[in-house]
Amino acid sequence: MNQHNSSNIFPMHTLSQKIFFLLIIVMLPTIILAQNRRNPAKSADEAFSKQQYSLAIDKYKKAYTKVKKDKEEKNRITSRLAVCYWYTANYRRAEASYKRLVNAGWAKRVPEVLLRYADVLKMNGKYDEAVEQYNAYALRAPEDPRGKKGAETAALIPEWIENPSKYEVTNVKKINSRESDFAPAFTTENYNEIVFTSNREGATGKETDKWTDQNFTDLFVAKMDRVGEWSAPVLFDDSETINTKSNEGSATLNSKFNTIYFTRCSYTVQKESGCQVYKSTRTGRKWGKVEMVDIKGVDTMSTIGQPTVSDGELIIYFASDRKGSFGGKDIWVAFRDSKAEGFGRPMNLGEVINTPGDEMFPFLRNDTTLYFASDGHGGMGGLDIFVSTIDTAGNWGEPQNLKYPMNSTLDDFGICWHPEEEYGYLSSNRKGTRGKEDIWYFIEPPLEFTLSGTVKDDRTLMFVEGALVNLVGSNGLSVTTRTNENGYYTFGKSQIAPNTTFEILVTKTNYFNTKGSMTTAGVEFSKDFEKDFMLEPIPSEPVVLPEILYDLAKWNLKPQYQDSLQGLIQTLRDNPNLVIELAAHTDSRDSDERNDILSQRRAQSVVDYLIIRGIDPQRLVAKGYGEHVPRTMKKDIVRDGFLFTKGITLDEDYISSLVTNKEKEAAHQLNRRTEFRVLRKDYVPEASNLNLTDLAGVNILLNPEDKATIFKEEPKTGIYIATCIVNGYNEEFAFDKNSPAMISLDKALDLLKWGAISKDSFEGDPEKILANNTIADKAIINIEEVTIANKTVKNVQFKVNYKLRYGLVFGDKMLKRFGRYKYNTKTHKLTVE
Repeated sequence: MNQHNSSNIFPMHTLSQKIFFLLIIVMLPTIILAQNRRNPAKSADEAFSKQQYSLAIDKYKKAYTKVKKDKEEKNRITSRLAVCYWYTANYRRAEASYKRLVNAGWAKRVPEVLLRYADVLKMNGKYDEAVEQYNAYALRAPEDPRGKKGAETAALIPEWIENPSKYEVTNVKKINSRESDFAPAFTTENYNEIVFTSNREGATGKETDKWTDQNFTDLFVAKMDRVGEWSAPVLFDDSETINTKSNEGSATLNSKFNTIYFTRCSYTVQKESGCQVYKSTRTGRKWGKVEMVDIKGVDTMSTIGQPTVSDGELIIYFASDRKGSFGGKDIWVAFRDSKAEGFGRPMNLGEVINTPGDEMFPFLRNDTTLYFASDGHGGMGGLDIFVSTIDTAGNWGEPQNLKYPMNSTLDDFGICWHPEEEYGYLSSNRKGTRGKEDIWYFIEPPLEFTLSGTVKDDRTLMFVEGALVNLVGSNGLSVTTRTNENGYYTFGKSQIAPNTTFEILVTKTNYFNTKGSMTTAGVEFSKDFEKDFMLEPIPSEPVVLPEILYDLAKWNLKPQYQDSLQGLIQTLRDNPNLVIELAAHTDSRDSDERNDILSQRRAQSVVDYLIIRGIDPQRLVAKGYGEHVPRTMKKDIVRDGFLFTKGITLDEDYISSLVTNKEKEAAHQLNRRTEFRVLRKDYVPEASNLNLTDLAGVNILLNPEDKATIFKEEPKTGIYIATCIVNGYNEEFAFDKNSPAMISLDKALDLLKWGAISKDSFEGDPEKILANNTIADKAIINIEEVTIANKTVKNVQFKVNYKLRYGLVFGDKMLKRFGRYKYNTKTHKLTVE
């Protein structure tokens, strides 16, 4: 763990190492081996070994001028300067130093120079150049994923900044100092108090950390009052029970907030020691005796820290560079069966989480979501915060970068969340930091929406005053407002709820109703929606429908012309109080009587079609006018190349005056038309009273609910839980889309005990599978039948999974055996068809 060895030219990250990890071996003051008195960099190396980086910079600069002929020493000094500039946050100078090393060919000997050069280019906002260097490193070290991941994420940074996530991040200025303040954690069930790590003035112990030449770190606490003001931070414990002369920090509390787990790096003069996780339980207001957490294989010489525990305190995650790590520091996990026992031997979380870089500061939320800091998964800065979720089989998903603004181009780490609400605190040295590292507050601001707009007359484009605007939401809301003298309407944030779809109906006497819709589903940011409407006046004169052509002397409505009536159908549906007349007209050829009969039948054929499409017959009147009402043109129309101007009437005298037969035929076509006009605006729909005996021969689904079953959604995990019947027994199952059909050990034992399955239900040798009065992990059970919502499938195989958090888990492949399925999150029904 000694990061001050002269061969170590690469910082793990941009923060002081003792601040970042609190996993520092507290050692004797560094012994500087005797060096050649002629070495001009001797005093600089001594300052560097003591982490006196500012002093070391001045001394290395002077030494550099004295070794002009020694290229190897010049490069060594340059490498040390690069580290010093990094740790003093002089990233411009660090970039220049790494560039000099790359140009000098050091990357051929030490490829990681390219990686660090790319890192500092990225932190200086030179993303294209950073991508180039990451790719160069990937070619030199293809086995290290940091090159490829670094290139991929560096290219995305401008987009992330341009399109920030929904969170807002602000500095908690009242509790931050000029020193380092980091790793916050909630301490009470009111979530108005946090404990954090700091090396500010007032820490316990008067010694100076020989490793860092700064104060030792302690745990401090601050509380927010009812008006949101923070108290001045004070020592978490001033009795030297928890805070001692050693380094303490990176704490977490259990779900009851009566036990604290924290990191302590013991300090004993003339004795080497490590860092371990300790705990203390509170009785009343006093914290009890501090005990080292019992983890198999961890002793006082081990180096572990930054704990986070599950709700039941049976699982602990921590960071360590212990044997078996993938690179630098990794996240590890240990389990126990009860709180009275010690934890078992730690297990590395594996390469999905851990990388050749550093993964640390784990935080477990609701037992299923893990947040951690990493510089090995690519990202915006030195350390970025990532999130991963565990599936029902106990496997962690691919970590996702929290992106901007949760992450910045510098270092972000040490996060804590409220368990149910979307806010918490994180640590960062981003722009705006008061000290070396500060605590920042983040929140997903409440989604607030409004809807407003205007209503105009479609004919005059004038604003319509007094129009009724009715808003109906999928959440059951129904509210109505009126437009003002400027045709303006508005609905406030209390009426426009998130994740809701709204139908908008605008009505006004003597106008056709009009509809619209809008949705807040999937909208991540607050928004003021605007939606304007045009109301079409109900005309006093007939309205010509789109062209409907009939065969000669025929009245059957051809299928290809049924689409011409879709607009009218929608108008009638939107305006349920209208009664209309359907009028059919013929040309003047043939006798009056024949034309009257033909036009009546054509009008009736349109009415019959509208009835089939669900329009109440009492709202429809068929009227054939024959040739008695020749068409008067309301606007200029061109038909077959001939212009018929507005105002002319296509009567027999006019048509006879036309020169050619083609022009006369075009006029006859315009006379052959179907129109509608509004007769009444006060129709009241009658209640439907169907006589079931009249529906003989009609297939009626009497119980459509048989195709659906209710499901619930777990508030913390979002997992869908529904019911099924397994070999005659009612059970619940969880839905995990990518999972095979699985069953927990306890559930399998229950089915075996109840007689739902037997030894013959298992694939393989039942003697081996059922040995030791249990069921072997990964055993295959053949289930005769499973029923969901009255649909049954037979011969289903389940795999026993010891890690399963639910009794049964079904995936997409399993549910598809029942047919098409759908989870409706509005009705909370699972439908299978």
